[in-house]
Amino acid sequence: MPMNPLINGPFIRARQKIPIIHRSLKTSSIDYTELIEIYIRDRALRSGKILHAHLITTGLARLTHFASKLIAFYTGCQKIIYTRKLFDEMPETNIRGWISLIGAYARRGYHQEALNVFYEMQCQGLRPNKFVIPSVLKACGHVFDVETGAQIHSVVLKHSFENDAFVVSALIDMYSKCGKVGKAKMVFDGMVEKDLVAVNALVSGYAQQGLASEALNLVEEVKMLGVMPNVVTWNTLIAGFSQKGDRMMVSKLFDLMRIDGVEPDVVSWTSVISGLVQNFHNNEAFHTFKQMLVQGLIPTSATISSILPACASVANVECGKEIHGYAVVIGVEDDVYVRSALVDMYSKCGFISEAKTLFYKMSERNTVTWNSMVFGCANHGYCNEAFELFNQMEEEKKLDHLSFTAVLTACSHAGLVELGQSLFNKMQEKYKIVPRLEHYASMVDLLGRAGRLTEAYDLIKTMPVQPDLFVWGAFLGACKNHSNIELAEVATKHLSELEPDSAANNLLLTRIYADAGSWSNVTRLKKMMKKKKLRKFAGCSWIEAA
Repeated sequence: MPMNPLINGPFIRARQKIPIIHRSLKTSSIDYTELIEIYIRDRALRSGKILHAHLITTGLARLTHFASKLIAFYTGCQKIIYTRKLFDEMPETNIRGWISLIGAYARRGYHQEALNVFYEMQCQGLRPNKFVIPSVLKACGHVFDVETGAQIHSVVLKHSFENDAFVVSALIDMYSKCGKVGKAKMVFDGMVEKDLVAVNALVSGYAQQGLASEALNLVEEVKMLGVMPNVVTWNTLIAGFSQKGDRMMVSKLFDLMRIDGVEPDVVSWTSVISGLVQNFHNNEAFHTFKQMLVQGLIPTSATISSILPACASVANVECGKEIHGYAVVIGVEDDVYVRSALVDMYSKCGFISEAKTLFYKMSERNTVTWNSMVFGCANHGYCNEAFELFNQMEEEKKLDHLSFTAVLTACSHAGLVELGQSLFNKMQEKYKIVPRLEHYASMVDLLGRAGRLTEAYDLIKTMPVQPDLFVWGAFLGACKNHSNIELAEVATKHLSELEPDSAANNLLLTRIYADAGSWSNVTRLKKMMKKKKLRKFAGCSWIEAA
């Protein structure tokens, strides 16, 4: 008896990845379309490939409609090679085919690939229309390609697409993500009828740039025009003020959204928790997490991965284990972001074996996971393992700027100066990653530990950005270890300019003078500290009294 999956209720409800037998698949085109959608949702690669083979034998795979659906399916399963191969085999690569490929890439996060295909489409002489432009603008926003985005904006104006709500919202979102909120506001102001999608895009742009007050003012303005904010709008505002550390305003927003008849959801609470953790208010983050549970809300994987860094910051492994257990109970432990946060938490709390166990059990790892494990191995002295992991990351093309910070840390701990210098150059030349302050701090630490203080100082002097506390702090520590008074004085001078109220750096210089037997300088420095009333910041300990 022929099987029709669409009327087989248990088959769909159970979301089982059961391979279909193509000989028994006799159904309508509509059924095939819905079945592909199910496989996209479940990322059922094997079943989808069998269906694809069946569509080839029936000749349906050559139709643009089915080819477009299959493109979305393979992209969703992260099989980009299949996606492109399928597109190239389409008998008619008309504008609909290009739109399908670009849209599939953009929706699934392959933003640079989406732009590359768009360039190809233009080379074929095909003009972009209002259906492909939102996908291209989305890709521009995610890779911060404001130049291409501005060119698309010109196309929008030339062909009068500015009246299309999807196109305009995509423009606002693109400019917002690229940090051009002024441009985004100009596009928004040019809209004849403001809609909530455009409002939310601009509010998000303001929030991302730290302009939370401007975002709130915008919401108040559009409310007067009859555009009422929804939970997405309020959550974006909450996220913006949470990142700024404005807890009073966050509390006020909770009240305002309730007055508007919108109840805070799990995203609202997660935004607050994330903001508290980012601003090092870890105890308040724990309290907020408990409050959310009291409200009867079930945390998501985003909530769990937001609160775990607080456990890592205060080295509270007991709390981390409790949250780990909670993640298991609610079924989010296997989420890649939760696992990454767990690996990071256990590593920073000193439980490297637990971190390794979780890491090697993971079926899927992202760049964050790899970076956490490399950092963990480096900081616990497993430098060879850190190098091996880094090499695997490079093979899988999962490197970013933090990957190089992690491996440079391993080089520093292992004393491998030449390897560190080689990787520092490779980062710039091969991967085109511009060194950040953390990379320079790692290199200064690497050279300093090896006693190559002159090279470290020369590197600091040639930095294209202003050295920060971490760079000068690493240099001062190296000067102490190698008893270099002259360069220690240089480092202390710069640190005093950056931290004028702190006595810690001068105290370290005092110890350097004392080790060298320069007691006159010790006396002079102590008098200066007393005169300026410099204070030593209070320390803390995570060892609890019995």
